[in-house]
Amino acid sequence: QVQLVESGGGLVQAGGSLRLSCAASGRTFSRYAMGWFRQAPGKEREFVAVIRWSGGSTYYADSVKGRFTISRDNAKNTVSLQMNSLKPEDTAVYYCAATIGWLPTHSTQYGYWGQGTQVTVSS
Repeated sequence: QVQLVESGGGLVQAGGSLRLSCAASGRTFSRYAMGWFRQAPGKEREFVAVIRWSGGSTYYADSVKGRFTISRDNAKNTVSLQMNSLKPEDTAVYYCAATIGWLPTHSTQYGYWGQGTQVTVSS
């Protein structure tokens, strides 16, 4: 069982940066692949990034590749998403999620979700 709590969202101007964090509870955190998803109003939840349990492998959506970086600290049970060069189209509620798997990119492959944190990028 894993419980997830996101933080770090907020309002930022286009071109700015934010760092999202996700704190996980549970002694088996290091076994899970961790993903970030986002959902804008009126749109489906979409994949952003995922990191393997060991931190050795990552995968990104094309829309964020080169701008966002996912990382994890298994000793602290945290996963982070560093977001640079933010664009208005990055505005969404961002969710972290956990699953047992390689590098899953679909929301249905994840069994544990946080409550989400709002990111708003103004133009």
